Amino acid sequence: MSTPKLLGISGATRAGSTNAKLLAEAARLFGDCDYSLADIRMPLYDGDDEEANGVPQAAQTLATQIADADAVIISTPEYNKGPSGVLKNALDWVSRTEGAPWNGKPLAVMSAAAGRAGGERAQLVLRSFMVPFRPNILQGPEIHLAASYEAFDDNGHLKGEIYVKDLTALMKALRGLI
Repeated sequence: MSTPKLLGISGATRAGSTNAKLLAEAARLFGDCDYSLADIRMPLYDGDDEEANGVPQAAQTLATQIADADAVIISTPEYNKGPSGVLKNALDWVSRTEGAPWNGKPLAVMSAAAGRAGGERAQLVLRSFMVPFRPNILQGPEIHLAASYEAFDDNGHLKGEIYVKDLTALMKALRGLI
């Protein structure tokens, strides 16, 4: 088998995002793979704009990355009890592209947040957002990284044996779906 392509989608676009760090750590624990992090910066979805100008190139690029990946991992922060708007917007735009890039795609979701619940509510909502796309969503182990601002060492590796154990198991399960 060739080296699997693993696509990461971070619901936080800020520099130093703990969600991007969590995805990088997930890719490391996944093992040998061709990992890339998607750019979800794109204009706000607007049906009139879509009618006038079509799907933005950034959305088409993301849809192509999803379709080309062997598996996808998404990590979301929690903003007001849900995933970030930028992540929802990217999902909405991808839904407007041709084909069905998510259909049957192996997918693992996780969350990293400042609060003590670790983005659990945001992850639950994200899972519901994914239902119409029909990916093959892993049910666990669940990764809800609490106090994410202090969860990584200077090398970007997760601190805390339980998080490493669970993330390793999640990535092993994801690899098994490929």
